[in-house]
Amino acid sequence: MLSAKLRAALDNMLPGEDEDETYLAAPTLRDAAVLIAFTDRPDPGVILTQRPQWLRSHAGQVAFPGGKIDPGDRDAVDAALREAEEEIGLHRRDVMIAGTTGAYRSGSGYHITPVLGVIPPDLPLDPNPDEVEDWFEVPLDILFDPGNYDRQQAYWQGHDRHYYDMMWGGRRIWGVTAGIIVNLARRLPAGWHR
Repeated sequence: MLSAKLRAALDNMLPGEDEDETYLAAPTLRDAAVLIAFTDRPDPGVILTQRPQWLRSHAGQVAFPGGKIDPGDRDAVDAALREAEEEIGLHRRDVMIAGTTGAYRSGSGYHITPVLGVIPPDLPLDPNPDEVEDWFEVPLDILFDPGNYDRQQAYWQGHDRHYYDMMWGGRRIWGVTAGIIVNLARRLPAGWHR
């Protein structure tokens, strides 16, 4: 069962330094959480969303379902599940939580806790058009292969910014989303889902 394998992988994460955007972050970080939803199939995938082009911030970007931790949320897991339900209609009853990993500090001022969970394959997800333009599934073996990402550099808000970037299926996976993926890919034991 994929959820048991994922829990075992989280318990046996490899040592290493995670990268994030601490060097860009504001002095005060807001707490946020994202759901990394693995599909329970022989060749698992991961659910990602594409934000609408008209949004004021992060327009058109690929992201995990997630957002700020609200005062009514019990913790990061509760926030990630709430956001996934609001954004793509993924009901919390369909998510088997495996655990969380170390937070990612974003240059936009968030302290983001990745929440890892397993969902049944082929759920009829229903994106909220106010938050999500589309959703898609990327095969785990492609998404979590650090060799598929290029490390890029750009000048942003007075700083040299380093980030990871990958194209898949005509979509650009980069920035915070790619950073969280690359951190996990480096620390999860090789072949953990086999």
